[in-house]
Amino acid sequence: MAKIVSIEIHMVDLKPKTRRTDATQSFDSQETPIVRVTDADGVVGIGYSYTIGTGGPSIIALLEHTLAPMLLGRDADRIENCWHDMLFATHATSVGAITSLAMAAIDTALWDMRCKRAKLPLWIMAGGAKPSVPLYTTEGGWLHIDEGLLVEDALSAQEKGFKGSKIKIGRPHLNEDRARLEAMRQALGPDYEIMTDANQSFSLSEAIRRAKMLEEVGVAWFEEPLPADDVAAHTRLAAGTSVPIAVGESMYSLSQFKGYLQAGACSIVQADVARVGGITPWLKIAHLAESYNVPICPHFLMEIHVSLVCAVSNAPWLEYIPQLDVIAPEGLVIENGKARPSDQPGLGINWDWAAIKAKGVIKPVRLKLQEL
Repeated sequence: MAKIVSIEIHMVDLKPKTRRTDATQSFDSQETPIVRVTDADGVVGIGYSYTIGTGGPSIIALLEHTLAPMLLGRDADRIENCWHDMLFATHATSVGAITSLAMAAIDTALWDMRCKRAKLPLWIMAGGAKPSVPLYTTEGGWLHIDEGLLVEDALSAQEKGFKGSKIKIGRPHLNEDRARLEAMRQALGPDYEIMTDANQSFSLSEAIRRAKMLEEVGVAWFEEPLPADDVAAHTRLAAGTSVPIAVGESMYSLSQFKGYLQAGACSIVQADVARVGGITPWLKIAHLAESYNVPICPHFLMEIHVSLVCAVSNAPWLEYIPQLDVIAPEGLVIENGKARPSDQPGLGINWDWAAIKAKGVIKPVRLKLQEL
């Protein structure tokens, strides 16, 4: 039995090095809760999640006062049991972002511990489908960036072997989006994939209108065209366009993905391991999507998603947005436009604890079994 004997909770705030804007928000900071779980044998599992600017203290409070205390003394190997008990202990606040993000920090730590005890990397432990995955970059495609710089960044990525770039859309007039996308297509040629992301900014009528333009440009997908809770509108949009509809970064449960897949409301799911509550539900969503012959192309968090997309067979892409380089400087292994997961036991993230302590924005919380 891998009895949990201590849990530490930290949080850092990582400021993006690049200005990040989309049609609904500006990404000014990244509050990053980090959890260290230690078992009776001294094995340590480290997990994390994130917010875009707000909500971090609420996640820390939920971890400190509810989730971490209930796990002390439990068997860390029983991850499914721990996950469900956390869900039902927070039943009044589930399903939702704060609860899912708090659960994810612990769940990813438990998976890290499981892999270390088994002496296996996460990508093998969770399935071992493939040793690498193609990358597309989002970091040069933010909404405020005009045509010249969009093209410059994408050409640089193409030279490095990347096979695609994501462009944020949702400027006030359709022709503004068209000009940026057509400049990309002209410069990069017909074989380079251009993904588009509206960040839930359109009405159904405007999404239908812009989808026609996206068909003409030949984009790879139309991401978050509409508010995430409007399944019916996504179903109507998906039925009326040849452009694949991608959803998922603003969804927080397996059941929400089931609703979209059953309704034929999407062609791609983009489950985010932090926002759905951890690795345990992420793998279920990936396999559910596979049963519908739908790919999973996860949102953000490339440092952990690289292992998950290589664990399953229906994950054709990894999104490139550097996130943890300040506190995990070894970074992602990239070879000719493909990312390769770490072969070291665990999540494969080498944390710099001196940097984490230096950038901490809360006093670390430490709970031990004997204190209860």
